[in-house]
Amino acid sequence: MEAILALEDGRIFRGKGYGAPAERSGEVVFNTALTGYQEIFTDPSYAGQIVVLTNPQIGNYGTTPSDDESAQPYIEGLVTREFSPISSNWRSTQVADEYLERNGVPVIGDVDTRALVRHLRSKGVLRGVLSTMPDADEQKLVEKARSIREMNGTDLASVVTTKEKYEFSQKSPRNETGDKLLPQAIDGKDELHVVAYDFGVKQNILRMLARENCKVTVVPATTPASEVLALNPDGIFFSNGPGDPEPLEYAQKNIRDLKGKKPMFGICLGHQLFGIALGGKTYKLKFGHHGANHPIKNLETGKVEITSQNHNYNVDPASLPADVVPTHTNLNDGTLAGLKHATEPMFSVQYHPEASPGPHDSHYLFKQFRQMMEEWKKNK
Repeated sequence: MEAILALEDGRIFRGKGYGAPAERSGEVVFNTALTGYQEIFTDPSYAGQIVVLTNPQIGNYGTTPSDDESAQPYIEGLVTREFSPISSNWRSTQVADEYLERNGVPVIGDVDTRALVRHLRSKGVLRGVLSTMPDADEQKLVEKARSIREMNGTDLASVVTTKEKYEFSQKSPRNETGDKLLPQAIDGKDELHVVAYDFGVKQNILRMLARENCKVTVVPATTPASEVLALNPDGIFFSNGPGDPEPLEYAQKNIRDLKGKKPMFGICLGHQLFGIALGGKTYKLKFGHHGANHPIKNLETGKVEITSQNHNYNVDPASLPADVVPTHTNLNDGTLAGLKHATEPMFSVQYHPEASPGPHDSHYLFKQFRQMMEEWKKNK
């Protein structure tokens, strides 16, 4: 198949088509991770986005169900330099081409991804249309790209969230990962109960909570605070997810209603929602943070962590009230990467400590959440 990627500013990229014969549209973003492409495909935070992978060779180790971060890929389309039609890995159960075709995702290969990424870094995030359909008209694709709904003001969390609550633990059927090694569970500690708001949660986040000997009840994004408190959890978790945090007024209200009643931990979109609910504001980054090698400084310990990130919005630290304390900063651009409340048991980070894919420098945050729950339970 021939393939075309058309951007809203009129820039056209042509290449070879793989995956599904389809036309898909969305924001075009780039990810700099060297590995973990299947985890990227299935991260719900990529809903509404066409992803450019800067690593030149994609698909060469195939796919396996144990690497899925959700039940399906959420990317709108994939842009690569070299897309392998074969796989060479003992873990692979299906080549990436067939995997994406089965899930309706079009792929464009043989693209000068360096030129595309430089263009996005210069212009900022652009809307685009990726087509692997025969006889696609370039100008019509550009016009379609210009008509795509802006990400600003869009609530995608309510689209990707679970439709009903479910339980997750070390023994959960949803925790089956085949040959993928799970983090070793903690022995000799009491089981704690965590309620996790699903705004697009990744499976490895749930696994990391289970590793801390937590039984997790995952609930839909719009679940009222009263229903969560009725479950009598030891802590409440707010997950990652796609889209703009500003329209999620229901989630912001729940955070304010739950503040001070249970220990709370937020990641990525959860972090942004914490910032807004506590009185701050968010803004959209020029081209976002997407990759597995972002340096973050822990302001409390002085240590630097290499982290995995995937977000387009950020909390403005200047907008936060005095009782909200910055805890982490991004060393690439100085943006806020973590916060905590000065008096209430709640904290959040603007990156992925579960890191799937990515480094494990920030796993300690899950232990920190467990310790916070233990202290709260003891004192209450």
